[in-house]
Amino acid sequence: MTVATNAWFTKYFTDYTYDEMFTPDLSVKEDWQELLENFKRIGIDGLTQRQNDINWLLEENGVTYNVYNDPNGLNRPWNLNVVPFILQSEEWRQIEKGLKQRAHLLDLVLKDIYGERRLIKEGIVPHEVIYGHRGFLRQCDKINYKIDKHLLLYAADLARGSDGRMWVVNDRSQAPSGMGYALENRATANRVLADVFADMNIKRLSEFFKEFNEFLLEVSPEKIENPNIVILTPGSHNETYFEHAYLASFLGYPLVQGNDLVVRDGFLFMKSLKGLKRVHVVLRRVDDVFTDPLELREDSHLGVAGLLDVVRRQNVAVVNPIGSGVLENPGLIPFMPAICKFFLNEELQLPQIASWWCGQEKEKKYVLENLSNLVVKPIDRTNREHIHFGSLMSEKELEDLKKEIIKKPYHFVAQERISFSTTPNYSKGTFEPRNMVARTFTMAGKNGYNVMPGGLVRVAPERGKLRVSNQRGGTSKDFWIIGDSKNEERQNYSWNRRTAVSVSGLDDLPSLTAENLYWAGRYVGRTLVNARFLRMVLKQMNAPDTVANQQACSVKMNILYKAVTQMTGTYPGFMDKDKAGNFAIDNPLKEIIAVVLDKNKQGSLANTMMMFSNSYYSIRNLWSSDMWRVFENIQKLWRSLENEKDVTVNKMIKTLNQLITRLIAFMGLIEESIMVEQGLLLYFIGLQLEQSMLTITKCRSLLVIKQSGQTEYEILESLLSSHESLNIYRYSYRSFIRVEPVISLLLMDLKYPRSLTFLLGRLQKDIARLPHSKKSDTFMQYEKNVFEAFSSLRLANSEELAVVGGENSLIREDLDMLLEKLSDLLFETSQSISNTYFNHTYKQSQLVDQNFPL
Repeated sequence: MTVATNAWFTKYFTDYTYDEMFTPDLSVKEDWQELLENFKRIGIDGLTQRQNDINWLLEENGVTYNVYNDPNGLNRPWNLNVVPFILQSEEWRQIEKGLKQRAHLLDLVLKDIYGERRLIKEGIVPHEVIYGHRGFLRQCDKINYKIDKHLLLYAADLARGSDGRMWVVNDRSQAPSGMGYALENRATANRVLADVFADMNIKRLSEFFKEFNEFLLEVSPEKIENPNIVILTPGSHNETYFEHAYLASFLGYPLVQGNDLVVRDGFLFMKSLKGLKRVHVVLRRVDDVFTDPLELREDSHLGVAGLLDVVRRQNVAVVNPIGSGVLENPGLIPFMPAICKFFLNEELQLPQIASWWCGQEKEKKYVLENLSNLVVKPIDRTNREHIHFGSLMSEKELEDLKKEIIKKPYHFVAQERISFSTTPNYSKGTFEPRNMVARTFTMAGKNGYNVMPGGLVRVAPERGKLRVSNQRGGTSKDFWIIGDSKNEERQNYSWNRRTAVSVSGLDDLPSLTAENLYWAGRYVGRTLVNARFLRMVLKQMNAPDTVANQQACSVKMNILYKAVTQMTGTYPGFMDKDKAGNFAIDNPLKEIIAVVLDKNKQGSLANTMMMFSNSYYSIRNLWSSDMWRVFENIQKLWRSLENEKDVTVNKMIKTLNQLITRLIAFMGLIEESIMVEQGLLLYFIGLQLEQSMLTITKCRSLLVIKQSGQTEYEILESLLSSHESLNIYRYSYRSFIRVEPVISLLLMDLKYPRSLTFLLGRLQKDIARLPHSKKSDTFMQYEKNVFEAFSSLRLANSEELAVVGGENSLIREDLDMLLEKLSDLLFETSQSISNTYFNHTYKQSQLVDQNFPL
């Protein structure tokens, strides 16, 4: 079938390279015929709609990829093209066979590098190739493992070579990424292209992930029913953090950071709310040198001090073993055929890019003479050293590179510059050829290695671009292996686990997750309370009487402005002169805009929103899809206000109205989506504590000082309005607004959910459910503080609190003393909870400088 005249492909064939869909005579390859027929049935408008559906689904599900130094910020939406990449099972079987051989071979290399080092002794690999790579960690020398295979998880980047076969471009061995994205791509494509899936025999991924789960259970050093397995992430700013959270949620294992783990007596433990819980298996996404600050990189905050010693004692299994990054050395590629002969007495089944290590005289001479036609890489890219494309370099740049190679020849490897094959990419109503690289995944099994039937395909961001990289804006594709049989198994991502999962309740919640939930509650409470207060003040600024009679309203507004500073903590603000010596109260709109939108101003609403986003993003593995959608809507709303060139009072009021509504919806979803055993209790405690502390601050700002008649009435009305209690007051008291009933309602009403007494009563019940509270016969310090605060309020009398002390005084002294006492008690409560459950200050230092020659 020839499609050169098809309108979809009129601009496809500008210059021919090896294309995955077309033969040299511009006929569609048999592998792609069925897909193209399905696309013809769907039509160009249908394809456009389905691409839009994919974009919408990925955004709705919060699929992101963090791009370093991106001017658009972190969390860039993940891109998936509607056109998949296709291979027939016959070709795939050959690739699969080659991947299994390569994984087995690299496993033998890894064992040898940290074991007998026969490759060096026998002259198969020059010692400079191994020792000149920072991935070689002398601290890992002669470590023994209980499991036979050392390389447990392996990824290979493949591209179509000039001979039409798939070639190995890169080996990924220390913490290979992409499995989660491949799974999400498949789930999204399966949903949007369900009718195409039904027509084609696409191999499913479910069996691979079922085996992956079993594999994690099997590698435990202790053969127990349910070993404790954790996924170690560098944190939410890592480029593939979405994948870490996604896999943690999908597999059902805790997502932890280095501060969640600690070494005691030769064992690795997870800090949980209950105490220390033994960890048996770590699926790590932290690079080798950052895993143990005690023996490796001392400035690392991502790893666990002493982890390497636990590995030596065979008390924990780390996937992949620390030190496996040495296999990502491109300097090994020229020697792989000889290594394969040495260990297996076989030829490599998967071809590689022709490579020359410059540490050999003959090879170095060839490289220097042909530099403009080669791609030159440092053998060690652990510090993200540059790749040099000779054809794109000037004469001066080539001369400078020659000098570098001559100076340190063992540091460089050169490779043939190949044109990756192209594959169709749907863009703006037409098809374009894009260069592609496919990442495949292989894991250790009981009988050799198992290969995922598919993987992660990435294509260049633009037509004609050679570099294929997510960091440079590349797009992904679903990877379809077309099976031989019409009876492929159905998509099924569930499987029977063993009798119980590794995390069974609140007691076992990782302490950092618990802390993030606690602060998530505090930040959402702070955002909501301050947004309501700022909205009330903005409405007062825009009220007709305020605009018409600035002087008459100045006393009331000055009180409210100062309360803004006290509520947000944006000092000096309206309380005093700023750094330039100006009174903010002279230009209130300027200060209010800063309090709302200046994210660099500590305590501002924008700053609180940023902290709110960070805390929630850190626990995204607990989220439901609905939570992500509302969260993303909140972010979009806020970004739209930040991007406004002319910010007015009305625009801020409108945005705050929408923000408050969405925050309330988000809070409701939290209660529906996260179980108490998953940490919802910590969220509630943080939320109630923050709401209580801000209620105290608000009342101290607006109730303690007695005002004149009309001003007092307006301040009380503003207070009730900001507290969403004005209608409740009118319903309950049906009287002129007075101080004593306001105090009674907002501070002391045991049945009113917004009152301070109600909040403290609920807080008292919730903290009693914390692990240390339940197991102790006496009150914990945080329990004592909340009990004292609750009791003080219950024993107080609203009429007495409303009395102004002294003949010439304007201060309600009893009220002020009570609120000050409550504020101190709740601050101490926060400190006590943090010290009891969230203490991450454990730190160790190296006894010997790791760079000191031994």
